Amino acid sequence: MKKTGAQILLESLKLEGVDILFGYPGGAVLDIYNELFDFPIKHILVRHEQAAVHAADGYARATGRAGACLVTSGPGATNTVTGIATAYMDSIPVVIFSGQVPSALIGNDAFQEADIVGITRPCTKHNYLVKDVTQLARIIKEAFYIATTGRPGPVLVDIPKDILQAQADFHYPEKVKMRSYNPNYEGHHGQVAKAVKLIMKAEKPVVYAGGGVVLSNAAEELTEFSRLLNIPTTTTLMGLGGFPEDDDLALGMLGMHGTYRANMAVTHCDLLIAVGARFDDRVTGKLEHFAAGAKIIHIDIDPTSISKNVKVDVPIVGDVRDVLQKLIKSVAEEDIENFKKTLAPWNKEAAEWKATYPLAYKQKKGVIKPQYVVEKISELAGDDAIISTEVGQNQMWTAQYYKFKKPRTFLTSGGLGTMGYGFPAAIGAQAAYPDRLVIDIAGDGSIQMNIQELATVMQYRLPVKIAILNNHFLGMVRQWQELFYDKRYSSTCMQVQPDFVKLAEAYGAKGLRAKKHEDVEKVIKEAFATEGPVLMEFIVDQEEDVYPMVPAGKSISEMLLV
Repeated sequence: MKKTGAQILLESLKLEGVDILFGYPGGAVLDIYNELFDFPIKHILVRHEQAAVHAADGYARATGRAGACLVTSGPGATNTVTGIATAYMDSIPVVIFSGQVPSALIGNDAFQEADIVGITRPCTKHNYLVKDVTQLARIIKEAFYIATTGRPGPVLVDIPKDILQAQADFHYPEKVKMRSYNPNYEGHHGQVAKAVKLIMKAEKPVVYAGGGVVLSNAAEELTEFSRLLNIPTTTTLMGLGGFPEDDDLALGMLGMHGTYRANMAVTHCDLLIAVGARFDDRVTGKLEHFAAGAKIIHIDIDPTSISKNVKVDVPIVGDVRDVLQKLIKSVAEEDIENFKKTLAPWNKEAAEWKATYPLAYKQKKGVIKPQYVVEKISELAGDDAIISTEVGQNQMWTAQYYKFKKPRTFLTSGGLGTMGYGFPAAIGAQAAYPDRLVIDIAGDGSIQMNIQELATVMQYRLPVKIAILNNHFLGMVRQWQELFYDKRYSSTCMQVQPDFVKLAEAYGAKGLRAKKHEDVEKVIKEAFATEGPVLMEFIVDQEEDVYPMVPAGKSISEMLLV
């Protein structure tokens, strides 16, 4: 029996296990929405297409499965670009379906036409323009395969309106065979053996864990490996949750706003074991001083990431989980107890760094410190809560003061640094896990970029909690102006703002506000006890800064501590 392109698309999504589709309708995709009306896939209508991609992204990060979204042609498609670039930079598996004008009109400047394949080529893992309805099922199968295998990433499928209306026999491929794409999952035994030799000779090793640990579901293996050998472990922003932050071996986050102990440990180590990390500039600081005296082992599924920024001594291309399993098995055959004794002075030194310069802030009487709000949320939320953030000071305070203990509980835009990401990402996570506590920790600037999605959480009864750290500034930009531009606060003061509590109430949500230190815990507890969506506003110290901080161009050992 023949099916239309629209039916083929939805049948393919069902076979891929897609249970939620985030989207926004328009003329080019009306055939899909007409079929979707009677189809067993839940559709969540966002209020802006950027939010559709961020929600699919949040769904993917929280579940480990590919997120999916659907938009129309032209502005609908171009509105997704920021979300696509966000997913691309953080290696998140999202499949974006965009409508396109009829094939005969492509290139004619037709109404709501945009070359979205050309526009997104630099920020997708791959993209397609469907030209034949008989190829649609195969393309969808390939899109999900490419998005979720190897180093994950977003894939866009652009479908002209006539393809959606055309008919073809429906045969969904069981497997994908692509001659030009065969990611390697198994770490080479010879390279693993070389890594073990380096590890067992080390006296000051550090594990540097990135987002690849979370993406490959290797948090358990990473924790076992670090504990087996007693190696201090630091995580990147994207790696938070990949190693429990309450563990004695946890150094915290490293880099520009990393902990003193993490940055000093990396600076003085003699072996750096990079696991699913890409040596981002926010991590390394001045490259020539980054782990300058150390040998480097680099484990990554993406061969192009190895030695791209920092030359390494032992590269291991493969799935992080597979390689860690092999390392655990190999080092178990070594003299582990003697190795731990060798590391004892190094672990003591790391503990002294933590004691000397712990993360800290000065509490003022009555004033709400943003760090305190994050600490209280961390204390009250529980280990299974999913936390998203916007971008800026709110993001860094969350990374520093929230104690992440499990993977896939922290959703944030790391590579692109996208303001407006956190709230729709929280929507995606909450849609995936209706019964879990999901919280977006936001700034007063970022939250306004996608605050219209309050309508979405109300329509679908998604009990997302929003915590706005309101300092009436674009806080991180203001901090740079304070430190490096003689306090010339050019265009960073948010002089006019909505009454966030009334705004929440206008959408039908609950709004709460804390103006004093002693009100913080009460507001958080009330929000968590409320069944539906809640917006919490905390009026925080206006000129509080994020410390430690490594100034641009400096090494990570050159930290501003207060």
